[in-house]
Amino acid sequence: MELWRNLPEMDLMRSEKMTFVQLIIPVESAHRAVSYLGELGLLQFRDLNDDKSPFQRTFVNQVKRCAEMSRKLRFLKDQIHKAGLLSSALPTLQPDVDLEALESQLADHEHELIEMNANSEKLQQTYNELLEFKMVLQKAGSFLVSGKSYDETAEGRELDENVYPSDYPESTSLLEQAPQSGPSNSSGLRFISGIIPKSKALLFERMLFRATRGNLLFNQAPADELIMDHLSSEMVEKTIFVVFFSGEQAKTKILKICEAFGANCYPVPEDLTKQTQITQEVMLRLSELETTLDVGLRHRNAALHSIGVHLPIWMNMVKREKAVFDTLNMLNFDVTKKCLVGEGWCPIFAKPKIQEALQRATFDSSSQVGIIFHVMDSVESPPTYFRTNTFTNAYQEIVDAYGVAKYQEANPAVYTVITFPFLFAVMFGDWGHGICLLLGALILIAREGKLSSQKLGSFMEMLFGGRYVLLLMSLFSIYCGLIYNEFFSVPYHIFGKSAYECRDLQCSDARTVGLIKFRDTYPFGVDPSWRGSRSELPFLNSLKMKMSILFGVAQMNLGIMLSYFNSIFFKNSLDIRFQGRTYGILRSSEVDMDSEPGSARQHEEEFNFSEILQNGRVVWVGGGLTPNMFLSNVRKHLDSDGGTSALADDED
Repeated sequence: MELWRNLPEMDLMRSEKMTFVQLIIPVESAHRAVSYLGELGLLQFRDLNDDKSPFQRTFVNQVKRCAEMSRKLRFLKDQIHKAGLLSSALPTLQPDVDLEALESQLADHEHELIEMNANSEKLQQTYNELLEFKMVLQKAGSFLVSGKSYDETAEGRELDENVYPSDYPESTSLLEQAPQSGPSNSSGLRFISGIIPKSKALLFERMLFRATRGNLLFNQAPADELIMDHLSSEMVEKTIFVVFFSGEQAKTKILKICEAFGANCYPVPEDLTKQTQITQEVMLRLSELETTLDVGLRHRNAALHSIGVHLPIWMNMVKREKAVFDTLNMLNFDVTKKCLVGEGWCPIFAKPKIQEALQRATFDSSSQVGIIFHVMDSVESPPTYFRTNTFTNAYQEIVDAYGVAKYQEANPAVYTVITFPFLFAVMFGDWGHGICLLLGALILIAREGKLSSQKLGSFMEMLFGGRYVLLLMSLFSIYCGLIYNEFFSVPYHIFGKSAYECRDLQCSDARTVGLIKFRDTYPFGVDPSWRGSRSELPFLNSLKMKMSILFGVAQMNLGIMLSYFNSIFFKNSLDIRFQGRTYGILRSSEVDMDSEPGSARQHEEEFNFSEILQNGRVVWVGGGLTPNMFLSNVRKHLDSDGGTSALADDED
């Protein structure tokens, strides 16, 4: 017993011993001290202001500023993603953060990008309108009927005044300045030309026909190019139309319907000379706008690229600053308002590291007063802290997902390192799938340094975090797969020939008749001759079921043993006496229920652990196994259908 007590303590067997500490920090070094303690990650602060709302705390304004900077950073990140650019890898954090300069810099970048987006959107809208106007001019000219009796003087005057004015401003939208109908006299035929999304063209035509009672002529043609929709910012197919009508009332109805369906109307003169002139001017302006948009896009991408280089640094700076101020809001001012008082829990082994970090914070902040760190007594239960590494961290998270152990309780994660991947392999044992899983785990482990510095998706992050779990799962799956003799569900003669195959070359039968010698049994795993027999499924299912039950009961007994050792550790004699008796009573009651004659449970399934042991009790005669005795035991414990093995077929 004395030797047991003198054994060194294991880090993972029980949680670390914790101590309650108090810190008295001068105001000038509070920010740096909390920042250094956060990087260390070995001190858990208590909230001394839990009676106050978040808006009543001391550093609420700094938290709001950090939240506003986080919003600006998200805006910049979205703009980078929309532009198809990638930010740089996660860099090393710098200890000093100039929050004022960062806030001003982010505000400048946001204002610059908003202004560039507004200008680009306006230029893009003008470009789309000119592109639509060009297509309407090209397509609508073929619909116009020549030789109509129009007054040439009136036509020219109307064209100059309404269709395409000489003082056409470049900043004016075509949709705002364009006339709504083509040239006509007071009693002649009129027309309206424009463009509409292809998905609305059919309904648009029907609505025009009903509104004018069929007194119109509707011509349409598909656009040659996809055009960006200014509402959805997507490239859509559009249809060019020309509506011929007569009368002012019909014109009013058609214009209202065009507005309702989102159709853009553009003026088209009947004179071919005017059409050619306007088309050339439109194409010239399109060329100028393309150059302007290209220059603006390059300038915007250059600005986003320079932002993307520093974006991960800024995001981590803001996150850290917000965490620091959130922690400072958990501290209290003393009566002099010159120091902050904090309380928290830390592991005993971490006290020298914490004191060193506090001394470094005092020196870096040039404070004349040091930080006071002393241990206090507390009646509260300490928190649970386990020291983990890259290998054990995933297993500890699996255990914590079901429940965190109490302070100084036995840690189930120590046993989960083996039991979790092994029980997985018992259920899904296949050495072919295990090799594939092993290759994937080795790739993740080999690229551990590179992947840890990248931003992974949710699925890849889960796989990367459990890479060592996948490694052990694959190794155990290969081991159990060799026992089951399954390679992608196909058995192979890996360890020699089957014990049931005839070894004599003159043997006419394919199976052995008589005794099976002890040395002739299959050396490892399931004999491949079970493959294809009628008893294959009952035999393998029975084998795996009983193995699972044995391992499951063993794992439950392991939990009971851990509970027993916890009771001994905490010197709880009541749990040792009565909890153990409760387990014994429950197990004996289950045995009694199974042994009652005529019970429903007995009729439902006649299975006991003694049957597992009885299954392996066979008769050996002269160093060999009697097949009849073996078959009788197998038949007795197979399913009620009386499945017959391949051996029985050959024997009969």
